[in-house]
Amino acid sequence: MTEPQPATRRAIRAAAPAAAGPSSRAGRNLPVAIASGVVLGAGAAGALVAHPVAFVVVICVAMVIAVWEMRQALSEGGLFAPFAPVAIGAVSMIVAAYVRGAEALVFAAALTLVATLVWRVADGLAGAVRDVGAGALILLYPCLLAGFAAMMLAEPQGQWRIFVFIIITIASDIGGYAFGVLLGKHPMAPKLSPKKSWEGFAGSVISCALVGAIAIPLTLDGPWWQGAVLGALVAPVATIGDLIESSLKRNLGIKDMSNIIPGHGGLMDRLDSLVLVVPLVWVALRVIAPH
Repeated sequence: MTEPQPATRRAIRAAAPAAAGPSSRAGRNLPVAIASGVVLGAGAAGALVAHPVAFVVVICVAMVIAVWEMRQALSEGGLFAPFAPVAIGAVSMIVAAYVRGAEALVFAAALTLVATLVWRVADGLAGAVRDVGAGALILLYPCLLAGFAAMMLAEPQGQWRIFVFIIITIASDIGGYAFGVLLGKHPMAPKLSPKKSWEGFAGSVISCALVGAIAIPLTLDGPWWQGAVLGALVAPVATIGDLIESSLKRNLGIKDMSNIIPGHGGLMDRLDSLVLVVPLVWVALRVIAPH
C-alpha cells in the first residue's frame, strides 16, 4: 500500500475526531496540561539549579526534539530536511555558544549548513535546494535562537538570567491565557489563532511587567522599572512567537508540532515564545545587569 501524500494525511487528521477529555475555553485539556507542565518545569528547574552544564544538556536535548518536530512538520508541505546533520549541528551550535560565545555559534551554524548541503546532495540533486532550505530554516528557528540561551547561561549570574528569562516569558503565556479565558472578546488574529484576543494580550503585558518588576531587583539587583519595561517588551515578542508558529502550522495543515507532551502537543508548541524572546532578554540583561 502506498503512503498517503501530505495533503491526504492532513485531510485525514482534520477529519479525525478530537480525543475526549475535559477542556477549557482556550481549548486545552487543562488538568493534563498542568500536570505535564509541572513535570517539565520541575525537570528544567532541577537541571538549572544543579549546574549550568546540566541545563546546557537540557537545551541540547530540547533542540534535537525540536529539529525532529520541525522536520516532521515541514515534511507535510513536501520539505524534507536531512535530520542527522541538522540535529548534530544543533547540539554543536548550543555547545559552541556556551563555550565560546556568539562568534562560535555563527561559525557552527555555517559549518552545519555546509554539512547539510553535502549530506543532501550525496543523496541526489532532485529537490536538494528545497530540502537544504528546510534545513536552513530549522537551523535558524529554533536552533540559532536557542544559542542565545546558552550564551546567557555562560555569563555571570547566568542561572539567574535564565530564570528571569523563563519566568517573564511564562508570565506572558499565563497572563494571556487567564485574561483571554475570562475577558477575551476581541480576536487579535482570527485567521492565525482564533482563541488569541486583545484582552489576552493586555493580560500578557500586565503579567510580564509585574513579574519583571519583581524579578529583576530580587535576582540581578536591577531597578524595578527596568524589569517592568523588559516585561512589557517581552509580551509582544512572545505573542509574535506564538503567531509565527500558528501561521506555520496553519500553512502546513497541522494542529500541533507533535503529540509528545500530553495536553500541550509538541515541544515546539511550548518553545515558540521562548526561542523568539531569548535574544531580546539576552541583550536587555546585558544592559540591566552588565558584567
